[in-house]
Amino acid sequence: MPLTMALTGEENLIKRISGKAETKRYLESLGFTVGGAVTVVNEIGGNVIVNVKNSRIAIGREMAIRIII
Repeated sequence: MPLTMALTGEENLIKRISGKAETKRYLESLGFTVGGAVTVVNEIGGNVIVNVKNSRIAIGREMAIRIII
């Protein structure tokens, strides 16, 4: 399921990142790697704030849909 459907506060593992190669590279540069842990801190209108690799990152709905957990 996409990251947008994750429950707040629940830690999930990233199974796949979909999209174009440049999108994948961008997300990987932010710390979203396959097998890595990600926790949704807050969700507002599909946009999410997540904890990934001990950092809080805000990403838009379009990017969050590409991260499969």
